[in-house]
Amino acid sequence: MRVRRGIKALLPKALAVLLSAGIAASVIGCGAKPAAETTATTSTFTPPANPEVILATTTSTADTGLLDAILPMFKAKTGYDVKPIAVGSGAAKAMGDRGEADVMLLHAKDYELDSVNSGSGINRTLIMHNDFVVAGPPDDPAGIKGMASSVEAFKKLAAAKVTVITRAMNSGTDLAESKIWAAAAIDPVGQSWYIQSGQGMGASLLVASEKGAYCLTDRGTYLKNQANLTLDILVQGDTAYMLNVYHALEVNPAKWPKVNNAGAKAFIEFLVSPEIQQFISTFGVDRYGQPLFFPDAGKSEAEVGG
Repeated sequence: MRVRRGIKALLPKALAVLLSAGIAASVIGCGAKPAAETTATTSTFTPPANPEVILATTTSTADTGLLDAILPMFKAKTGYDVKPIAVGSGAAKAMGDRGEADVMLLHAKDYELDSVNSGSGINRTLIMHNDFVVAGPPDDPAGIKGMASSVEAFKKLAAAKVTVITRAMNSGTDLAESKIWAAAAIDPVGQSWYIQSGQGMGASLLVASEKGAYCLTDRGTYLKNQANLTLDILVQGDTAYMLNVYHALEVNPAKWPKVNNAGAKAFIEFLVSPEIQQFISTFGVDRYGQPLFFPDAGKSEAEVGG
């Protein structure tokens, strides 16, 4: 009898414990999401037949960190694995023209239109823009700080014979710089004060900083490297010569049948999607107080000026 009474006495307590545990598990279960639901990057897609996409692009998209940020997002969303080759826009365009890339992302209108006219690049698509600036030593021995005209500023650089670092390499920046020198009616090539770095934009800025020299650069790459530079932005805002517009082009599969045109199309659609255009609009704000690029998908060429 004592045993039975003991069991009867314990049953209510045991039941209460079990009920309490069950309710707690139910509450936890309602609040928690299954692993599949908590993985934001998990997407359901049919794996592409050819997942590798070769991207020929300018160094600024790599130097600013933009590609590092968006390419994993593209892979998670579509299954395509983009292999970027960051060189000058001229070299990137040449890769596309030879069928050695699937898609091009450039910032040199002349090169882009030449590729379109030759039939190598198709469906040229406006993606984004930023601008070029003239960076130079804080003491500014040439006295160009605050000038509104890049052409007049370049005239002063030549007259003062201060050291100017240029990328060369047939890059988009080099093309923009050449147009400013041409407008100034000056040919600096071969002058002792005009030094070709033959390197990407980030590396060229470091050379300019070490030499206390002047350099034309895209704003995004300058901001990305600013902490390591002893250079100030001295000239900016000249929309006639210093607007920097980016377009993407598919490499023409009719001319180069082996290119991954499906991957190229998917990548460009990704770049102009509302999600990525919004991402571009804020990219860099948290670190530099301003975006490194401005999204332009859906705009006309006239609206942007490129």
